[in-house]
Amino acid sequence: MSQNADKILDHELLFREPEYQELFRSKKAEFEFNHSDVKIEEIRDWTKTKEYKDKNFARDSLVVNPAKACQPLGAVYVANGFAKTLSFVHGSQGCVAYYRSHFSRHFKEPTSCVSSSMTEDAAVFGGLNNMIDGLANTYNLYKPEMIAVSTTCMAEVIGDDLNAFIKTSKEKGSIPAEFDVPFAHTPAFVGSHITGYDNALLGVLQHFWDGKAGTVPALERVPDESINFIGGFDGFVVGNMKEIKRIFDLFGADYTILCDPSDVWNTPTDGEFRMYDGGTTKEEVIRALNAKATIVFQEYSTEKTIKYLKEKGQEVVALNAPVGVAGTDEFIMAISRLTGKPVPAVLERERGQLVDAMADSQAHLHGKKYALYGDPDQMIGYARFLLELGAEPTHVLATNGNDHWAKAVQAVFDASPFGRDCKVYPKRDLWHMRSLMFTEPVDFLIGNTYGKYLERDTGVPLIRLVFPIFDRHHYHRYPTWGYDGALRVLTMFLDEFFETLDANTIVPGKTDYSYDIIR
Repeated sequence: MSQNADKILDHELLFREPEYQELFRSKKAEFEFNHSDVKIEEIRDWTKTKEYKDKNFARDSLVVNPAKACQPLGAVYVANGFAKTLSFVHGSQGCVAYYRSHFSRHFKEPTSCVSSSMTEDAAVFGGLNNMIDGLANTYNLYKPEMIAVSTTCMAEVIGDDLNAFIKTSKEKGSIPAEFDVPFAHTPAFVGSHITGYDNALLGVLQHFWDGKAGTVPALERVPDESINFIGGFDGFVVGNMKEIKRIFDLFGADYTILCDPSDVWNTPTDGEFRMYDGGTTKEEVIRALNAKATIVFQEYSTEKTIKYLKEKGQEVVALNAPVGVAGTDEFIMAISRLTGKPVPAVLERERGQLVDAMADSQAHLHGKKYALYGDPDQMIGYARFLLELGAEPTHVLATNGNDHWAKAVQAVFDASPFGRDCKVYPKRDLWHMRSLMFTEPVDFLIGNTYGKYLERDTGVPLIRLVFPIFDRHHYHRYPTWGYDGALRVLTMFLDEFFETLDANTIVPGKTDYSYDIIR
């Protein structure tokens, strides 16, 4: 074979060697028994037509490449946001391997999570014994101060009762009776990762505020002047949470971050392994009940939690992953109103700097058409910012978006002259997006790593601004929220625009009349 000790090839070159090419040809001819290249090209061309698009959008019993993940992923995210807390997923090891690898590939950091290791016998007889043994192992091996339990499909299909199982485990001596084990049922076959985030965060708050599953008296709220902040499921949490804390600190606000995994996904290399780092402490969770208000950055990621907070008597300021000028303005003015303090001069200056940067670059982005997909709140934030830039978010798609979300996006379109020809697509997937991009072409695509297949198929450049991002490094370390975050997003829009322009004008003597040094 072509790979040997004297000739080491990287993978992108190795499989171009003659031996591998012959192997692929033989496999295709003798084992795959597929259609001819001519027939395949004919069908491929047909899938780019309006006729096929109409058939594609008429399907109602099949999902092809949904732009979402399952509930337990969101629950694992939440567990990582609390101090010295270990996520315990009641289900199979394979499911948990997916959650750990998904986060580790995105954040380039280890993500701790354990499993009750349910197998076939547990599927028949129930997973109580797995829970008893699993909690004991988790408590004794990894020394957490809290274990946050969630479920997978298997546990939900057979109807395992987490509350009863956890209490039985304590009775059996797996963990001390007073040990904190908040839980949430997170069936993976309904909802998405944002539903799991909501359920798990609600489970933690209910555990501490409502009497720890009936084992102690419920807490009594004594209102104070503090403010809670909930960021929602955010793939840029490392950079964003740092920016959010900076803004609160500039106001001198008394605040509590509810669920903060920014440190555990940003640990240093200094010779010490940190299974737990940072996060919201149990004392902070308890204190958060007394807050006068909670600012939520992702309304659709926290619907149940918002309802619960309101029932507890807190004011809730629900935003939609604000990106850009207007979105950040709303956040800043909410803090100012709640604290009774004026907007710090440094933030006013940053706002002006962002507006200046937008004015410097608007000629390049004005009128450009974008297709974007991702979580509901994130799509509202990006759509608003694109409209502020004079760009057109032509196709806005969220597989986990509902009709209420679609109306909210339409209201954003209607408020801008650039939103006239823009459309919103709730409950649609990336195969729908492919049809849209072929029949109603756009200039750029905003999405996650999986969008690179759409980029290759349609030729539309991809801007990676949606979780997960596996094939690029360190995007999560920079903010997308706040005025500084908007400047980062603006730069990413412009970089892709200029890279595309350079690629289209690079041939000497033919297209390089616009291969400019100055843009």
